[in-house]
Parts: sequence; C-alpha cells; structure tokens
Amino acid sequence: MSVFMIIQSKIKNAEKYNQYIDQVSPIVEKYGGYYHVRGEKIQSFGRWQPERVIVIEFQSEDQIQDWLKSPEYAAVAPLREEGADAQAILVEGYQKD
Repeated sequence: MSVFMIIQSKIKNAEKYNQYIDQVSPIVEKYGGYYHVRGEKIQSFGRWQPERVIVIEFQSEDQIQDWLKSPEYAAVAPLREEGADAQAILVEGYQKD
C-alpha cells in the first residue's frame, strides 16, 4: 500500500530553499518517490493556512526511510533547514476493499 508524505513549509530563505528543491527532486525519485503536489496556490478551509504544501507518494515506508537516511539526502538537508521551516506527516493510502 502506498504511503504519502505530506509536508507544509514556510520559506525563510528563498535562495537556499530553491537550491534544495532543485537538488532534492532527483533524490526523491531515485528512492521511489513521486510528487503529486508541490505548490503555493492554496485555498484554505478553516484555520490551517499553509504557505506551501508538498505531497510525495512512496510505495512503502521503507522507501521513505531509505531516502531520508541516504547520503544523498544528508548532503542537501541543510539547505532545507536553512531555507524553510517544515513539518511533515506520513499517512497510508486508502485501499478500497
């Protein structure tokens, strides 16, 4: 069953964050991730007011852990930390019986 990583981020240094975005995409794809959402055009219902939302699908949580623990990701993670405040959750995909 697919697992989705849902991330909300608030940019604090656009230059660093853009460098991160350019470098992280091929790493995500190498570890089996597929971007569904990456954007700032958000219509909010209720109190949640994210600045930017990213949704990445992986086939398993193991793929996500492999990506996050990879040397390639470790090399670019400081750009994300300097470029944005981010929060993430993992959620299993829905499988209709």
